[in-house]
Amino acid sequence: MQWSSGPGSRSFWVGGYGAVMNPLPQSSTRGTRHLVASADQLAARAGDAIFSKGGNAVDAAIATNAAIAVTCPHLCGLGGDLFALIHDGHSVHALNSSGRAGSGANADQLRAEGLTTLPFRHDIRVVTMPGCIDGWVALNERFGSMPLAEVIQPAIDLAEYGFPASPLLVGAVHQLDSRGAEALHELSSQATSVGAVVRRPGVARALRAVASGGRDGFYLGEFGQGLKELGNGLFHDRDLEQSSAEWVTPLTSSAFGVDLHTIPPNSQGYLTLGAASLLDGIDLGETDDDRWAHLTIEASKVAGFDRPQVLGDRADGNELLAAIATRRDLLNVNAASKIGVRSTDGDTTYLCTAETDGYAVSLIQSNAAGFGCWLAEPHTQINLHNRGLGFSLEPGHPAVFGPGRRPPHTLSPALATRDSEFVSVFGTMGGDAQPQILLQIAARLFQHQQSPTEAIHAARWALAGPTSGFDTWDDMSQQQVLLEGHSPSTWRERLTARGHRIRVQPEWDSTFGHAHAIVRGEHGLAGAADPRARVSACLGR
Repeated sequence: MQWSSGPGSRSFWVGGYGAVMNPLPQSSTRGTRHLVASADQLAARAGDAIFSKGGNAVDAAIATNAAIAVTCPHLCGLGGDLFALIHDGHSVHALNSSGRAGSGANADQLRAEGLTTLPFRHDIRVVTMPGCIDGWVALNERFGSMPLAEVIQPAIDLAEYGFPASPLLVGAVHQLDSRGAEALHELSSQATSVGAVVRRPGVARALRAVASGGRDGFYLGEFGQGLKELGNGLFHDRDLEQSSAEWVTPLTSSAFGVDLHTIPPNSQGYLTLGAASLLDGIDLGETDDDRWAHLTIEASKVAGFDRPQVLGDRADGNELLAAIATRRDLLNVNAASKIGVRSTDGDTTYLCTAETDGYAVSLIQSNAAGFGCWLAEPHTQINLHNRGLGFSLEPGHPAVFGPGRRPPHTLSPALATRDSEFVSVFGTMGGDAQPQILLQIAARLFQHQQSPTEAIHAARWALAGPTSGFDTWDDMSQQQVLLEGHSPSTWRERLTARGHRIRVQPEWDSTFGHAHAIVRGEHGLAGAADPRARVSACLGR
């Protein structure tokens, strides 16, 4: 693997939310010992500080996640879920810490109300048991080298003493309706302008409860009690007592000269692996060719068009990959297929950490959409995710809403190895578009040998639709492809000629995810954080 030389890459933003970026020459942040990449520089600093104290990549990942859960509640938080992949120097381990529907979940009740899908906002029934804290505890117990209390102390300090509101946080607060602003009053009353100081004392108390009492300090304490009150029968004591964290067998396939690993279902990560396998051995052309864009678009469509019918918490990931492999003849190398697709953005955070000789972590944590369901646990003001939106209300569906069920998840971290040796950790936010973004990054990193910054900064496409970022595969009669504003000038005209319906979006738009990557090569580590997150950072030494 070769990387461009030069100092660490920096991106400068002017103005407020949605400002334009002035990109400097693409070069990757380097580390001879360790790196951490995150969508928030305060969180990346927290992870780097834990590295400096002698912690390993798992400790640093937890610290980074804890900090960004405080500073970026529009992306993730203690009220959301977590997935992680860990390379321990020899093999890959996978953690599914996504929560289950409460014991009071009742699909018949929702159907009786005339609903055909779970409510998106303002309804506690779209909330499953948040798995984030269980995930931290499981990671710390199995692979951590420092006490959890010490690892999350930087996050406690940020919550207690305050942090400056980022442009994206301020923009997200402005998008809340009146009910959401009232429910999330702690955030909406403080994050009024870029740089305004935000303090979250309830989150600090919750983190201190974890530091002193572990997972029970959180789920059986102030937060858990408030969740039961808000749920009004949805969550029972046994739901709070049961850990959401589960160590599972990674899903693995080969493409682009590496072995790609992800989380098995209920994650949609199989779509990244399936699409990459469809393209393996095909001449993609150069990355600025419209052929490259067309083939990656079509592979994603062929891999994913049946996701709503097949993905659930009881699906077999290897069987889903095998089914995608049988559809290789549907991949039209010349023109857009008739497989219709819709998609937009989603709100999640991805982070990665790595040591030159040691652990590497690919971790993703989410509220699902923005601040989640726009409800907060009343005692701590921790906003709650709306991950239950992945459930179906159709009787007999593989993802039907019911007690103890995990919903289909867009979260899909990725890790690459070669001959069992660590090569890269990479991932992104982006709702349904996550596998599409990861496919593009994987092809750039491994097929075309691009540097992390080249791969992360490159313009992207995303299959597009009108609403939530979680409805990509719902309506097969429509098909749009979003193109990022700095995409090659020929893409729009030539992809249109191939039959794609194109819509051009602004440059460096969050619609196309916040992706980060760390790659290990001959001379150490190289990494990049996504400038689309405005305040991202890749740090190390």
